[in-house]
Amino acid sequence: MANKIIREELKARRVRHWELAHELGISEQTLVRWLRFELSEDRQLDMLMKIEEIAKRKERSLETERKE
Repeated sequence: MANKIIREELKARRVRHWELAHELGISEQTLVRWLRFELSEDRQLDMLMKIEEIAKRKERSLETERKE
């Protein structure tokens, strides 16, 4: 399976395809197409960083909601 690490991170961090696509400035459909074939290492690293940012933002949001 192409881009296995990206797919695993999305699942593990509970980040949706549309969230990553939005962060990358592309449509969800484009992201799904990109994931069909192995991406360059640079693009994979960029996606992994974006996934991390989204996951942290979601975590902070949940913490804020719990405090209120």
